[in-house]
Amino acid sequence: MPHSYLLVSLPASVGAIDETQSWIETNVAAGSVEVTNLKFPDFKIGTLDSLVQQSEELSKLDSQLHSSVSKVIDIYASLTNTPLNSVSSKLKIENTNIDNYLQHFQWNKSRFRIDRSIDDLIKSISNEGLQLDADLRAQFQNYNNIKSNLLSIQRKQNGDLSVKSLHDIVKRDDFVLDSDHLKTVLIAVPVSSINEFLSSYETLAPFVVPRSANLIAQDAEYALYGVTLFKKYEQEFLVNAREHKWTPRDFTFDDSLIAKLRSEFALVQKDEINLRNDIIRLAREAYAEITGCWIHILFLRAFVESVLRYGLPPLFHCFIVKPIDVKNLTKAKSDILARYSYLGGNAFSKDSKGKPIRDSSLHEYAALVDTDYEPFVIYNVEIL
Repeated sequence: MPHSYLLVSLPASVGAIDETQSWIETNVAAGSVEVTNLKFPDFKIGTLDSLVQQSEELSKLDSQLHSSVSKVIDIYASLTNTPLNSVSSKLKIENTNIDNYLQHFQWNKSRFRIDRSIDDLIKSISNEGLQLDADLRAQFQNYNNIKSNLLSIQRKQNGDLSVKSLHDIVKRDDFVLDSDHLKTVLIAVPVSSINEFLSSYETLAPFVVPRSANLIAQDAEYALYGVTLFKKYEQEFLVNAREHKWTPRDFTFDDSLIAKLRSEFALVQKDEINLRNDIIRLAREAYAEITGCWIHILFLRAFVESVLRYGLPPLFHCFIVKPIDVKNLTKAKSDILARYSYLGGNAFSKDSKGKPIRDSSLHEYAALVDTDYEPFVIYNVEIL
């Protein structure tokens, strides 16, 4: 099931980490939350300018990779006929579900080495995640093309005699073959017009072979006739047939073509099944890898933002707060903001009930102030 979390980073000045975690567990959303303390590794921190650029880039990548995870889930759901709200329970990341992975997150130092700069880590993580996203999308587009081809063939097999494929209907004996002058053409005639057709087809063009109309097949709407005439007058015959609302079927009998058409559906159906299974496997892999990249980017974003907010050395506490009932997310965030709003300094004040509000006296700087700015680092994290 989808769930929402809060990723909270507070400066060490708020108190000891155990006390802070205990306060959140006891007081936030009436104690109906699960709290996990996340530890940061010793990242190589660059200049202030680089941190500002990294903060902007990480914010964009957070959104991009979250969108990529959503797309993976959509693809997996469509290929397996799984309800969207059940997909995450069927997909794993490092042999566990996303809920457990996030709440027990540890930086993968073997995959994303912390002796590299933050810039290098951002490039490495994002390239890996976004490339997998591009690969999966390309494969899924290829699958959709094959599926469209399969549906087109199925429509030809299941339609009426005016449109359906004829390779399983006609036989060699239905045609005059190997003649220099004569040719058999096929006409789909509405059942209601059969009598009119039989009484007049010989007059649609010169040199139509008398009594050559041969009923090959009939369904509820159409009768398929073969008519033999001189090749020279074929086009005239077909034009006049169309004027009578009779449908010419363009078909040339060829043994090799018949065999190819008969095997086409089976081949395309096999390709569709094989590719679907391949993409399901790729979607499982992509989910694990892209989700892992996204959580690492999110975690790195919290670190960079915390350094920008609280300064060096990096002394702050980071928590994942999970409301036991997702409906309590807003209440949980409100409780945490109320407790630590003082960290926002002059940017925040309190209303008559003690709830934090942005200081209206800052309206003259509205164009410069981020309206989503909070007094400390706090992000909503939506797990799909």
